[in-house]
Amino acid sequence: MMIAAWVGVLLLLTWVFEAEIARQFNPNPEPQGRVASDGALEVVLERNAQGHYVAGGTINGQPVEFLLDTGATHVAVPRALAERLGLPKLGTGLSRTANGVVETWSSRLDRVALGPIELRDVRASVLPGLLGEDQVLLGMSFLKRLELMQRGNTLTLRQPLSP
Repeated sequence: MMIAAWVGVLLLLTWVFEAEIARQFNPNPEPQGRVASDGALEVVLERNAQGHYVAGGTINGQPVEFLLDTGATHVAVPRALAERLGLPKLGTGLSRTANGVVETWSSRLDRVALGPIELRDVRASVLPGLLGEDQVLLGMSFLKRLELMQRGNTLTLRQPLSP
């Protein structure tokens, strides 16, 4: 009986610490938005323990984890995820990454959503061996269509009303 109790305590502690570690890596698993006084949509993200902005979102309605990267020209999708999403191959090429030169293909994403901010027809690059299987670099092909404001440990993404 004592062994079963200790096993139960260890399982509970493992569950609690796994959740805390996950929260430290991605403090924004389901980002919430708000409507500003001028009608623009805003999402406020908290920086993670490593100093990055990581958040849950969707591509074509499928859940993914975004790592915001203003140094990435396009949204960068891992090959395995691109294949699961059925992304079209619109052309091939080579990209210079931190891991060297890799073969890529270009694609278009019908819908990319971060909280209530949803953009359509977003350019993407598909790369092999990119981060995690479901982690996407949210690059400038998405971010350039928004206003970004960083203060302290938060980043506000703002989608102005269309003219």
